[in-house]
Amino acid sequence: MKHNIILFVIVLLSAAWNDVYAQKRRTEKAYETFAAGEYYNAIDDFKNAYSKTGKSNRSARTELVFMIAECYRQVNDPRNAETWYRQAVRSATSSPEAQYRLAEAMKKNGKFQQAIDEFMIYKQIAPSDARADQQIRACELALEWTASPEAYIVEDMKDLNSRLSDFSPAYGRDDYGLVYFTSSRDDAAGGKTHGATGQNFTDIFESRLDRKGKWSSPVPARGLNSEFEDGTPTFLADYREAYFTRCEVGKREQKGCIIMHSTREGDSWSTPANSGILPDSLVAAHPALSPDGVLYFVSDIPGGYGGKDIWSSEKTGNAWSKPVNLGPGINTAGDEQFPFVRNDGALYFSSDGHVGMGGLDIFKAVPQPDGSWTVTNMKPPINSYSDDFGITFEGVSEKGMFSSTRKGRGNDDIYSFEMPPLTFNVTGLVKDEDTGAAIPGSTVQLIASDGSNFQVETGASGDFKFALKANVDYIFLASKQGYLNGKEKETTKGQDKSRDFMVTIMLMAIGEPFELPNILYDFGKWELRPESMVSLDRLVETLFDNPHITIELMSHTDSRDTEEYNQELSQRRAQSVVQYLIDKGIEHDRLSARGYGESIPKEIDSETAASNPFLPAGVILTEEYINTLAGDEQKEIAHQINRRTEFKVLRTDYEPADR
Repeated sequence: MKHNIILFVIVLLSAAWNDVYAQKRRTEKAYETFAAGEYYNAIDDFKNAYSKTGKSNRSARTELVFMIAECYRQVNDPRNAETWYRQAVRSATSSPEAQYRLAEAMKKNGKFQQAIDEFMIYKQIAPSDARADQQIRACELALEWTASPEAYIVEDMKDLNSRLSDFSPAYGRDDYGLVYFTSSRDDAAGGKTHGATGQNFTDIFESRLDRKGKWSSPVPARGLNSEFEDGTPTFLADYREAYFTRCEVGKREQKGCIIMHSTREGDSWSTPANSGILPDSLVAAHPALSPDGVLYFVSDIPGGYGGKDIWSSEKTGNAWSKPVNLGPGINTAGDEQFPFVRNDGALYFSSDGHVGMGGLDIFKAVPQPDGSWTVTNMKPPINSYSDDFGITFEGVSEKGMFSSTRKGRGNDDIYSFEMPPLTFNVTGLVKDEDTGAAIPGSTVQLIASDGSNFQVETGASGDFKFALKANVDYIFLASKQGYLNGKEKETTKGQDKSRDFMVTIMLMAIGEPFELPNILYDFGKWELRPESMVSLDRLVETLFDNPHITIELMSHTDSRDTEEYNQELSQRRAQSVVQYLIDKGIEHDRLSARGYGESIPKEIDSETAASNPFLPAGVILTEEYINTLAGDEQKEIAHQINRRTEFKVLRTDYEPADR
């Protein structure tokens, strides 16, 4: 019996040791797969190790949960990454990095406000990490940009896309009817599955546009593809030479990416050869040729600013010059990838280091005379909370294609984009300034800075409409018998988005006096105060717009002094207004000044009553009535209303004496 017990204990200990060893081996295998860059395969390895780890071993389980989330992040599956990061954060043994990655995943899932909250938590945990502030600002901008997107029209290129990844389009002809792109679809030449993505090795495919505007079924580009990963093509300006990326991937390692070169031979391409941009031991990828032959590419060679940087090289004879880093204006501590250069020298690239909406955003960089760059985010709808990259343009047109994972499956798709022509319209109303009623049958004349001149008549609702051009100043001049001419101004200069303008032109009926607001004087004086100039300048404009009228300037005082004094004071004030108008170029014989002193108190209209509820509409502000008001404040307001300057039209047939 004793021997049997000893044997039983030995068996138990041996089994336990075997379990411990097996679990250790499972975990080691998962980390080895991850270290080899086979993130897709590592997901199952880490999940297997997690399922076999006892619940009592909380720290080990938390670490495995975090690594599962990291795998999902690396294969660009932010939805699953968020789920596993959240589980990691809930553990008492969680690391600060898990909190940061959770917020980052939420941002990449478009949950910008929630991501801000999570980044704020991370700031409390790691207050010295500047990444949180940048990410919070990025989320705030993403909310602003999403609320007011750019005018680009973006559409899914269904003819080109498959159920797997399709990305990095490049035009292969100057009529833009031939496109090459990268794809991991089933008919790719490489028969292996990439351990990092779980998809086939990529190949370069081509598609042609038919007369009906439909793209043909994509087929592998003849001569360019291999058993390895091939993609991201670019072409010389004459489309006779191609450069592209080839990555030789082994069973347990990615041996490196190099830039290949091939020349067109009829309908196919010559056998690709290493371009020699960098030694084989160094990584070079994502080539982009500028119109003048400079080659831009991506690498993590020493001398950069962080992860992957964009470099440039020029060809002299058969050799490429030593690569030059584009500098901190372009490159960041993050990754800069997928460059593209337009004819005007503008560089487009993708980055997760500049302030952006999600993972990779597309940026436009314009070179400056001092060698620096002005970098701007292209915003929605080009950019999204997903990865957006690999843009190409149709020459000088604001249209082309780009790649994005915005469908949320983790797969890349190709999208077209186009900036539609700017359109501008103006819809207007002509109204009576006193009553607010529409004035039908009035004439509205459009006068444009480009020489255009059109005329319409308002409809039954006093409405009118014009189509406008870009970068033009406009005046809308309205006229109607029995009214003074009125006008409004608009401009389409500086407008970078289509827009519909709305203007309302108020016309003053001839007959009744018009009060000039804010004509102010110091007590007992007649010199105009500076605040009066705005209102008088508008009167100057009215007189120029109505060259055949003559007017009387009417000045009124309150009743607090003798009638003789008030009469003289009001006359001098009226004359000061006339002199101001003469100094502004109005003919003196169109103007007359008359002071009325306190003889014509103000009758309260509806507008004045609305701003002064203690004064009913229709009341005349005589001295007797003012004395009935409650309190000095109400009385002072009433006296101020009586102190006013008005004008009335005397004639409408004025002609200058020299005509």
